[in-house]
Amino acid sequence: MKAWIYSEYGGVDVLKLKFDVPLPEPADDQVLIKVVAAALNPIDFKRRLGLLKAIDSPLPIVPGYDVAGVVVKVGAKVKEIKVGDEVYGDIIEKALDGPKQDGTLAEYTVAEEKLLALKPENLDFRQAAALPLAVETAYEGLERAGFSEGKSILVLGGAGGVGSFVIQLAKHVFGASKVAATSSTTKLELLKSLGADLAIDYTKDNFEDLPTNSILFTMLLDKPIGR
Repeated sequence: MKAWIYSEYGGVDVLKLKFDVPLPEPADDQVLIKVVAAALNPIDFKRRLGLLKAIDSPLPIVPGYDVAGVVVKVGAKVKEIKVGDEVYGDIIEKALDGPKQDGTLAEYTVAEEKLLALKPENLDFRQAAALPLAVETAYEGLERAGFSEGKSILVLGGAGGVGSFVIQLAKHVFGASKVAATSSTTKLELLKSLGADLAIDYTKDNFEDLPTNSILFTMLLDKPIGR
């Protein structure tokens, strides 16, 4: 099968498109996925640079954590997912602890059933592939910070991948009383559409200089987790 692969750590030039990579075989608790879309995250380039070398799997490595695709084979112990299902997920359970050698930037990849979910019908494959790791990072960041219903939060970089999910989760899942977020001028309406009560243009305003009655923050979230 075709796959992007690197056999040494370094810049983007170490990535090579190979046409003879062996097709992965799913274990009993895994499924084989025909990849339709995959997403890259900051952790992917950090890993490629060798920053995770101490805990990484052996080279060569096929990068990619996030995937959306169609199941073409299931292991003997897979219970719910079946061949033909459209699924999505983050196939590497522990991003910073021995990540898998075979990632998602390939024609096919394998993943444990527990790491996948059925793709929502209202999302296309590209949209679904963009979700898993960013949502996990946002949710885990809020959990680690002890965020809970009734609290307020300021999200720096609210228009980014993780930041946009922090706004939505804080407002619509955790029950934030108020959500404020920063972005550039052109992204302010996006922040409001995601649920931000106060959208701050960081090119014009310093949030530290805003009137204290604009919003009372019990938490400031900036880069929740280093993924």
